[in-house]
Parts: sequence; structure tokens; C-alpha cells
Amino acid sequence: MNGPAILLTHELLHTPFAKTAHGLVRGPSRWPISAVVDPRHAGRDAGEVLDGRVRGIPVFGAVSEALALDPRPTIAIVGVATPGGVLPDGLRAALSDVLAGGLTLYNGLHALLAGDPVLSRAAEAGSARIVDLRRPRQTSDLAFWSGAIKKVKPPRLALLGTDCAVGKRTTGLILREACRVVGLQCDMVYTGQSGWLQGLEHGFILDATPNDFVSGEMEAAILRCTSESTLDIVLIEGQSSLRNPSGPCGAELLLSADAKGAILQHVPDRKHFEDLENVPCPLPPVDEEVALIRAYGTEVIAVTLNGRGLLPKDLQARRGALEDALGLPVILPLEGGMERLVACVRDWLGRVK
Repeated sequence: MNGPAILLTHELLHTPFAKTAHGLVRGPSRWPISAVVDPRHAGRDAGEVLDGRVRGIPVFGAVSEALALDPRPTIAIVGVATPGGVLPDGLRAALSDVLAGGLTLYNGLHALLAGDPVLSRAAEAGSARIVDLRRPRQTSDLAFWSGAIKKVKPPRLALLGTDCAVGKRTTGLILREACRVVGLQCDMVYTGQSGWLQGLEHGFILDATPNDFVSGEMEAAILRCTSESTLDIVLIEGQSSLRNPSGPCGAELLLSADAKGAILQHVPDRKHFEDLENVPCPLPPVDEEVALIRAYGTEVIAVTLNGRGLLPKDLQARRGALEDALGLPVILPLEGGMERLVACVRDWLGRVK
């Protein structure tokens, strides 16, 4: 289905919980984004809220305002990714409005909406459709790991993080384009609903897949990706982190995808795992995370930083101190460009090929 599309974030646009919307506002997106509905930020530009860059995407306080746009939107996207994938309080009314208005609703939350009685009635009234991206597939349709990954020639580079919502997917997408600019044939395998919404062709939704089939589905996605084009490198989007107690993840990329290289993304201003501040669950030191990845037999080629919460001068100071401590390139993908990271990728390819 063609767009345009609107994003529903219900007062969370400025938070890490709106990371799905953030990716679609930055782009790429499967459909053109014409507006965001978020009462807290009504009247502003979505790009300005995100990172200070005006992108011509208005924020409205109500669905009715977005539906008055010309051309009229045909798609609505739940733009938030909450802990546990629950439906945020207050978002239900906006969902009913877009369904009653006839829009197709794409939902990436764990909370499946197609069976909700109220929303189903709204969809019926508006001749609309609800698409739950995390609806589990039948196990008969899933792949089990076969070992075929061992014969895949293009090296795999894992995009890991020290936590959830640190920008792994964003760094991967920027790196993919930067590699292509310099002539490296590069593609990226998504592992979450946001990657699909952003138009990536190959991947699967890891946390909607039964654990026994995660390795096989990852392997199958890489096999499809590498069979359809001649590639120099495959990037793999990571989820969560190796030591996040609420959902550890990452070993699958290093073992099942046989990734021999990794980029580690970190938010230097974050002290605890996201939404676990009151447990408390402090983030492990970055050097320990690097050592853990190396223990899997994977080389960390660089550390990348998400500067959320820091002034530019403080971010640069943190970058320099961390680079000195780790003895690794520490790079700011959004603030400093990708030339240095692409050079790291080239050097690594020369070592692994």
C-alpha cells in the first residue's frame, strides 16, 4: 500500500521510547511521512523535536488535523516502542480515530491490536485494516539453523549496543549508505519492526520469533540477502545488549550469524539500563563489553556514540577520553560524519577476507 503515512507517538516523541518514529522521521521510510500526532509537541516540526533539524513534518495535536492534509494520509503507524511492547495509556483514542478514518494501521508493539474489540469495531466502521507486525508466525513457516551461514562469503558486521534504544539501527543505516558512496557493496539485515518500516528488504523480527528459531531465521535472512546481490559486507542490526537483564541479546549475531566484526554503540550519558534505573541496573563499563565481545572471537572495530543528553563540547570530551582508554576508534555518527568509520570497515575487510 502506498502512503502518505502519519506517526502516532502520544506525548513520547521527545523520548527514546519513540525510536520507531525517530527512525522514520530521519529516514529512510517505506512510505513518505506527512505528519506526527503528538499533543505535547503540537505546532512544532518533528525533526526539530528529534534533533533540532527542521524536516517539514508537522506535529499535530489530534488525528483530525492530520487527516485534513492534502494528500490525505492512507497509513498510520504506531511510532513508539515501549518496555514490554505495551500500548501506552491515551494512545487508544488516536488509534480508534485513524481506523474510523479508513487508514491502514501498522502496529509494531507486542500488544496485538487486531483482536481488540473496540479497535476492531472502529476498523469495521471505517473499512480499515490493522497489521500487527509482531504477530508470531507458525513454527512450520520458520527456519531452523542449518550451518549454511558458514559458506556465506561476504563478511558480517554486527551492530551491537550497550543497551536498548542507543541508535544501533540508525548507525547501521547511515553506515550502509556511506559504504555505498565509496563503492562498497553493502546491505543491512533488520531484526526489528522498525527496520521493516524503514524499508529494509531482508530480515526478521527477532523478539516475535520463538527462541529455537531465532538463529535459523537470522541465517535465512542473511542467505536471502547475499543470494540476491553481490555484496562486500553485510551489516546486522542488533537488539538490546549482551548483558541487559530484561532481555539479553546479541550472542545470536556473533555465533549464529558468524559475525567476525562488531561496532559497539553507546550512550555516554546513560548510567543505567533504560527503564531499569530504579532496580537499579547500572550499565557495565564499555571496556568490559568490548572484552566480552572479543571473548566470542569477534573483533570490535570501533565504538560509536549517541550524544543524547550531552552538550557538543562535553560529548567531544567523552569521545576523546573513551578513545584513549579503549585504544579503539570512537566515532560520532550523527555529529562527525562517517568517513572515519568507513575507513575502519575497509581496514577490517582487508583483515577478514
